[in-house]
Amino acid sequence: MDSAAWDAIQAAAGPMAIAMIKVTIPLTAICFILGLALALIVALARMSSRKYFSIPARVFISAVRGTPLLVQLFLIFYGLGQLGLKIDPYPSAVIAFSINVAGYAAEIIRASILSVPRGQWEAAETVGMGYSTTLKRIVLPQAARTAVPPLSNTLLSLLKDTSLAAVVLVNEVFRKAQEFAGVNFEYFALYSLAAFYYWVVCFVLSLVQDRLEVRLDRYVAK
Repeated sequence: MDSAAWDAIQAAAGPMAIAMIKVTIPLTAICFILGLALALIVALARMSSRKYFSIPARVFISAVRGTPLLVQLFLIFYGLGQLGLKIDPYPSAVIAFSINVAGYAAEIIRASILSVPRGQWEAAETVGMGYSTTLKRIVLPQAARTAVPPLSNTLLSLLKDTSLAAVVLVNEVFRKAQEFAGVNFEYFALYSLAAFYYWVVCFVLSLVQDRLEVRLDRYVAK
């Protein structure tokens, strides 16, 4: 790597790290939390015996999973703007990523809930627990252990997908790399630096996932 590339990396490393900490990571956290909350609602609606709940939930999941995230992002930022509903870049990214997470996480949550033995529901019913109480105290804690690995993968995918927010002018780490590369033309060096930042954060999240799985295993009867 020549001196120009090193100079470009030294100039961009600080601003890109700040963008990762102040924009990319918070954006990931916000969208993941909102997406999980929406996913739980969609998953429960999908499991409902009432068609006016289950059918819209099925359509939502199918639409999210069947269309590219980039198209969803463009529809919210550019498409709605053309219809008179102008949304700023950051909120547009939050909406698009949260909806995308919900579409995938809903099926993960639904499968995790269904993995809890039916006898758990029946036992809770015999002691007088209602549906919501059983779900909160009995079913969801057990389903959480099953859902952790796939939801962790969803989180890692979300962190990497936030790079798409650059196309709607969100000033996250990849956008910073593009800005610096547009000035000094050191594309390989700066995009490699962006990839390194993403990898570091994903590596840390993977370690957290491993610790969480070990902790949840303590509550499982051997």
